[in-house]
Amino acid sequence: MLDRIGLGLAALGRPAYINLGRQGALPEVRTVPAMRAASWKVLDEAYAAGVRWVDAARSYGRAEEFLAGWLTDRGHEDVVVSSKWGYAYVADWRPDAEVHEVKQHSLDRFEQQWAQSEELLGDRLAVYQVHSLTLDSPLFNDPLLLESLAGLIEQGVRVGFSTSGPQQADTIRRAMALRVQGRPLFSVVQSTWNLLDPSAGPALAEAYEAGAHVLVKEALANGRLAVDPPADLLAMAEDAGVGCDALALAAALAQPWAGTVLLGAASPAQVRANLAALHVRLPPYERLAALAVPARRYWAERSALAWN
Repeated sequence: MLDRIGLGLAALGRPAYINLGRQGALPEVRTVPAMRAASWKVLDEAYAAGVRWVDAARSYGRAEEFLAGWLTDRGHEDVVVSSKWGYAYVADWRPDAEVHEVKQHSLDRFEQQWAQSEELLGDRLAVYQVHSLTLDSPLFNDPLLLESLAGLIEQGVRVGFSTSGPQQADTIRRAMALRVQGRPLFSVVQSTWNLLDPSAGPALAEAYEAGAHVLVKEALANGRLAVDPPADLLAMAEDAGVGCDALALAAALAQPWAGTVLLGAASPAQVRANLAALHVRLPPYERLAALAVPARRYWAERSALAWN
């Protein structure tokens, strides 16, 4: 099952992010060299444990840069690298910036960010995804952009998309139906699925049946399920003798359509704690399913999380 675990770098490539549980896990002073060293320690821990998929994005600050440097320094040739375009990181390494990232799904943004990603990661980049695709994205009505994305397939790069928000399921279905010159455009889907918001599950199952590789992100609800878990989850985790993080990740791994479940660990200790998910005996799924909340409530609460 370890081959179904990946590492996401959202919490490691920039000094501020919305994930809970970063305080104390990251360097006290989050300079670029300190964060690079922290990311390399997490990458080393995950690789030593057998993790071979790493996911980044242009908007994750210097995540691609840190990853590229680590790959070159360590000489690893067996790591699958995925990244994303669409958001630009604009905080200039300021944790207190009013705006940290700006979204734009345009041909100009794609061409600019693809060039940046390719310069850093070269042929190590196996999957390139539209970052946070939504139903109202202009991408759906931009034939030149769609043709340019399809051009990546000709270069041997798999094209995918990630989703966020309460309409994930509708977005997944619309995107999976896209065709360019009669062929499916997307073969990878990265979506939020966790015990609080499992609403994308049916659409992800359909994408899997259609041949897509499904990446699960935010399986810990940006750390909420580990740092501030519902009382019922805490009780189930105590009964199972594991942390709430391991139990929540095990629930994601139990989904038959989940190809790769991404960890959002910010320290080697968190990697080790997360990987206990591989040995969890899940309680009856009805108990886990009872933790779900309405999708709109979940995403409203997520949008209220502070960057720190």
